[in-house]
Amino acid sequence: MYVAKGRGKGRCDVYEPGMQALMVERLTLAGDLQRAVERGEFVVHYQPLVELETGRIAGFEALMRWQHPTRGLLQPLAFIPLAEETGLILPIGRLVLREACRQARRLQLAHPAEPPLTMAVNLSVSQIHQGALVDDVAEALRESALAPETLILEITEGIVLRDADAAIERLHELKALGIRLAVDDFGTGYSSLSYLRRLPIDVLKIDKSFVDDVGGPHSEQALAQVIIEMGRTLRLEVVAEGIERPEQLSQLRALRCEFGQGYYFAAAMDAAAVHALLSAGGGFIRLLSAEAAA
Repeated sequence: MYVAKGRGKGRCDVYEPGMQALMVERLTLAGDLQRAVERGEFVVHYQPLVELETGRIAGFEALMRWQHPTRGLLQPLAFIPLAEETGLILPIGRLVLREACRQARRLQLAHPAEPPLTMAVNLSVSQIHQGALVDDVAEALRESALAPETLILEITEGIVLRDADAAIERLHELKALGIRLAVDDFGTGYSSLSYLRRLPIDVLKIDKSFVDDVGGPHSEQALAQVIIEMGRTLRLEVVAEGIERPEQLSQLRALRCEFGQGYYFAAAMDAAAVHALLSAGGGFIRLLSAEAAA
């Protein structure tokens, strides 16, 4: 029944033995997830946000991981959908927000810069639509003594589809705290100028699928160029996600994209590695041009 429901309305599916195995695995994982919340098995890794023109590390994005006792370190896709379904994303998200704010303040104190390092944290649909979110963010800022303007909360384009007016009102309440808002994976959802104008956002993050085409034939990078120009017109910062090759960096710089992140610079890392990275480069990452790489 649940398989049929998940595939759409007005349909049926024939039972297969594999369905039971999947359901048992799902129930086991759900139990593990509940215990993980109680035991604090979640860890936060951080990926650098880099100014493309200079290589300056402008901040970090907090990315959640689950240190499962038997399965090892699990990536978000292995458990976030289930956390959303079970409602456990709310306590998990609260833990990640508080830890990211604490770590951001530690980094700012240990590695002072002007402007200060920022920290980006992803918000789920469930978090946006729960009444305690604004209080949770305010408490995380107070507890960590983090300046609100250095916290960036990331949402996806589709996050306002469920009760759009309420979601937009919540975003305005968050903005009133002094924090900044970013639209993540931009270009994959319901992008439009009217949509963007309704949201009190500061940053556009170009989805990796568009960045993958940058550095290839001119026609294939047109969408990334349009997003960069749209962001500039709307006076928004633009971040290119998933930069992996030097030719992508070179072309994004030519298109005047201001910031980027991806494996070309660094993968997500734990807090100790973040401190080491900042100390080793003085807050900068050495950039290699496509010509030099060749």
